[in-house]
Amino acid sequence: TERKTAINRSRKSELKTYIKKFEAALNSGEIEKAKAYLKDIESRLDRAAAKNTIHKNAAARKISRLRAKLNKTA
Repeated sequence: TERKTAINRSRKSELKTYIKKFEAALNSGEIEKAKAYLKDIESRLDRAAAKNTIHKNAAARKISRLRAKLNKTA
């Protein structure tokens, strides 16, 4: 249990880090860099959902909201 908790915590932390990098790229106007981060975030969120770290609907919701931010900025 402790090992799995540590793995899940690590995955969630990694996701948060990438989301922060994505938002920083958006705020600085680097759209291409943000698109690259979004592609990476999508795969990581899908993988986390497949491994039951987060719920699949939560992953889909996060992807949707991040994509909406990107589209609004671009």
